[in-house]
Amino acid sequence: MIEVHDLHKHFGGFRAVDGASLKIEQGSITGLVGPNGAGKTTLFNVIAGVLPPTSGRVTMAGEDITGLPPHELFHKGLLRTFQIAHEFPSMTVRENLMMVPPAQSGETLWNTWFGRARIREEEAALLKKADEVLEFLTIDHLKNEKAGNLSGGQKKLLELGRTMMVDARIVFLDEVGAGVNRTLLNTVGDAILRLNRERGYTFCMIEHDMDFIGRLCDPVIVMAEGHVLAEGTIAQIKANEQVIEAYLGTGLKNKASA
Repeated sequence: MIEVHDLHKHFGGFRAVDGASLKIEQGSITGLVGPNGAGKTTLFNVIAGVLPPTSGRVTMAGEDITGLPPHELFHKGLLRTFQIAHEFPSMTVRENLMMVPPAQSGETLWNTWFGRARIREEEAALLKKADEVLEFLTIDHLKNEKAGNLSGGQKKLLELGRTMMVDARIVFLDEVGAGVNRTLLNTVGDAILRLNRERGYTFCMIEHDMDFIGRLCDPVIVMAEGHVLAEGTIAQIKANEQVIEAYLGTGLKNKASA
């Protein structure tokens, strides 16, 4: 689905991404781990078109997408969420979902005058789809709640719901577990697994919670100092002495030997 070829992103003399190469297979849930400053989020930003690369190439299903802006990647089915959820706080949960699909008839002045029937039909279809998404995510009871009132975990579920409104092909999740309690994190994990298994979504996620990564991800890619250090199953990563000692700390080593 995604191939990254010798990607570099420099900020002056600082090389945030320094020759990273990796593949994200279609239908996989790929984990991206590593210490703070390893270049993970910068890599996501370059792939998702938020930042232009200094050099290197990104392809999606064989198509060169290097440097394409986020709105063009959105139309190709590549979406990205953020560590801090970007909801529209004064709108309801349902309204947050309904505004996602592009090219809605109500967005043009002409149709607001002469295409009202079409607008009503589209809004009815969007309302139905939004309610189906909320039911899938088990937060349908919050559909009329202002999005700004949601908890951190509920906002992460809402962001997943946005990707479902446009049937994304690949979703990049940046620390989906940040600020989420364990119960809701399990709900988020269940939703990701169902989207992967039942609807064929491909995911790549940055996450520091190794138990969460281990539950969802195969393979796991480790980044350090802007490049890929190791790749494998969670068991292989936990057994990799270089990864344990140099980048993930003694806490993982103790957990791996427990």
